[in-house]
Amino acid sequence: MRQFPVDWCGLWACGDCNIRRKPLPCGCACIRAAVCAILSPPDWEKLMRHILLAAALIGLAAPVSSYAQDKSDIVVGTITDLSGPAAVYGHAVVNAMRLRFDAVNAAGGIRGRKLKLVVEDHQFQVPRAVQAASKLLKLDRAQVFVGSLGTSQVQAVLPHLRQAGVANLFPMAASRELVHAPDSISWISGSLYYDQIRAGVKWMVETKSKQAICVMAQSTDYGEEVQQAVKDQLAQHGQSIKAVVTHRPIDTDFSAPVQRLRNTGCDLVVLATLLRDTILPMAAARTSGWDVDFLGPSTTHDYLLASAPGGATQGLYSVSSVALPDRATAPAEVVAWMDAYKARFGAEPNAGAIYGATIADLAVLALDRAGGDTSMAKLTRGVASIRGWRDLFGGTLQAFGDGGRQGTRQAYVYQLRGARYEKLTSEAVGYQAGLR
Repeated sequence: MRQFPVDWCGLWACGDCNIRRKPLPCGCACIRAAVCAILSPPDWEKLMRHILLAAALIGLAAPVSSYAQDKSDIVVGTITDLSGPAAVYGHAVVNAMRLRFDAVNAAGGIRGRKLKLVVEDHQFQVPRAVQAASKLLKLDRAQVFVGSLGTSQVQAVLPHLRQAGVANLFPMAASRELVHAPDSISWISGSLYYDQIRAGVKWMVETKSKQAICVMAQSTDYGEEVQQAVKDQLAQHGQSIKAVVTHRPIDTDFSAPVQRLRNTGCDLVVLATLLRDTILPMAAARTSGWDVDFLGPSTTHDYLLASAPGGATQGLYSVSSVALPDRATAPAEVVAWMDAYKARFGAEPNAGAIYGATIADLAVLALDRAGGDTSMAKLTRGVASIRGWRDLFGGTLQAFGDGGRQGTRQAYVYQLRGARYEKLTSEAVGYQAGLR
């Protein structure tokens, strides 16, 4: 590697260290900012900022030849939560994707090209998601993103994917922004949170005569999406939201917000939550003696909720395009998949694993239909050719033709009873006639 004098520095101007920008011929960055910060009087915030910036620049400015990929590989990138509040989903999705991709590779790959899955942990934090995506694009040369998790996190990295011409296939995020933009580069497996909640609220109003509907939502893009769905659907029934309480994904004390909703007189609480923040408010409600109904989108459709202490989540209504298999009644091929997953990863597959398997199957099909070509044009045609497709587990029928970027706008309504979710609608339902 070529060496340059220490005063050659590719960093931005930094008043704290009196560093001036001076680009390097090789495009590499020096770590002088970190050195200056260390030599200065201790200021830990500045110190960490410099160290992190220098580390990022060193990685992102590495010569292209140092991380060139074998052209036979299809490098699949995914950003997910492996150590934050949604880690139980993140690990399961990645495990199921890896199981499927390894099977494809063992059979020769896609048109002779092996799938190389590269995973980055964003800890459910948007800044880390952007950093992770940048690393996947610039260092790992990811050619397609599959199964990335988190609405806000995925939305934040879209500009970077768009600039790189990299498609965003079937993320574990289901907001309208991902698929409705004119320059969208995303496709969603199943239905959107918006569609699920509108269909669920419609069913609860018409079937259960709900009249005082409240919302408990994360203070995130996902939470806002659910709130808007409730508002729009209630307008169709001449109603409005009774009350809204919001929380951070990491919050653990729900006594006060639950009491506020109870004082409002809600007869249904619509959730925009994940696992932990579904269990805790329901437990708080039950402990206080408030027997109110709860309804959530696909993020609340997971057998892990059935094991909540004291049966706190019993009776939970969920709306999802995915069917969760029951070993006792599942077809042989589903049981075989469950056995393979458990044998490799040492745990029964949860809802995240079901989503991961479905996402991986769709991605493999789309890549094959694209001839193993990851260009946006070829992948667009590949996904659009998928019609009348149903996953291994019996979820809703999906189709992506005619410019569609979500597999369906319908979902089933379920209720958690005992250890399983009972399907309450024999057919998938939507919030208006004609939605497929």
